[in-house]
Amino acid sequence: MNIVETRNLAKYYTFDSGLRVEALRGINVNIEEGDFVSFMGPSGSGKSTLLNIVGCLDQPTSGNVFIEGREIDYRNSSNLVRLHRQTIGFIFQAFNLISTMNAMENVCYPLYFNRVPHSRQEKRATELLNLVGLGDRMHHLPSELSGGEQQRVAIARALANNPKLILADEPTGNLDSGTGKKVTDLMRKINREQGVSFLVTTHDHEMARTADRVIKLKDGKITD
Repeated sequence: MNIVETRNLAKYYTFDSGLRVEALRGINVNIEEGDFVSFMGPSGSGKSTLLNIVGCLDQPTSGNVFIEGREIDYRNSSNLVRLHRQTIGFIFQAFNLISTMNAMENVCYPLYFNRVPHSRQEKRATELLNLVGLGDRMHHLPSELSGGEQQRVAIARALANNPKLILADEPTGNLDSGTGKKVTDLMRKINREQGVSFLVTTHDHEMARTADRVIKLKDGKITD
């Protein structure tokens, strides 16, 4: 079964000057459950725009997106919130951890919005921080963690609500090559052992080599 499908997806930006920029043009993608897929392309190719539309952070100008076979209605805000809370997890290049919260509190944060009892929040956060190798760092603030450790906290946070799909936008972009490989290996391990689907935008050829499939974009279109 497809976890993600896009049909003739397009995204245009029109400016006051009359200039129209075509960020995506006729994108047709099928991602099966359990896949680890990398989107690759130069800056401005449309890969992050595509990821944001699949993740319901942005909406297309035209075309359709399906998650688990259901078409996304971008006008239905309550349904988008439900997808974010139950189905989709996010990992960002800049980590996006809350600076005043320690690692455990950052991982608990999405659970709070799903009204998970506090004791279960801490249990789940502890399990996930142990999974990503940070069981001894769970009470440290982001400023007390290395870049690689912060990204591992972000991965744990993305997993908090047991999502079926994780979208990662340049997850190794702010890391050195050695640390980036460790983060890539961790995401691949989670993908294989837990069956979580991953869609990743990257310039990192090491990450692309580990993917099940690489989809290349240029000028808003999929290339061979």
